[in-house]
Parts: sequence; structure tokens; C-alpha cells
Amino acid sequence: MLMSNSARAARLHYMANSFRVLAPGDHVACAVSGERIPLEELRYWSVSRQEAYASARLAAEALHGV
Repeated sequence: MLMSNSARAARLHYMANSFRVLAPGDHVACAVSGERIPLEELRYWSVSRQEAYASARLAAEALHGV
């Protein structure tokens, strides 16, 4: 039986210029808003915190306490 990755959160390891998929899925959750971010739209993350962010604004809020 094939299992679909749709509607399943992925587990990622964030690196400086990319990320590695540790557990398959189609999205991750934003660490600030909880919003679902499709992997193909993921652009912002913190390597040191290992967190994903839905936008540059939310990344700045998390990283700089804005």
C-alpha cells in the first residue's frame, strides 16, 4: 500500500543554504504563526534554532524580537 505525503508534516534538518528531509511530508509549520508552509514554498528558516518561518517578517520577529 502506497502512503501519500499530502497533509503530512515533514521533519527537516535546516542547513545554511538548504534543508534535508528527515521524515517525508508535504509541509512544515511556521514557528511563529503555526501556518502550514508547503515545502516547495519554504524560503525562511533558522539553522541555529532549527525552525521554519512563513515570511521574512515572521523570521525577523522570531530572530530579532521585533
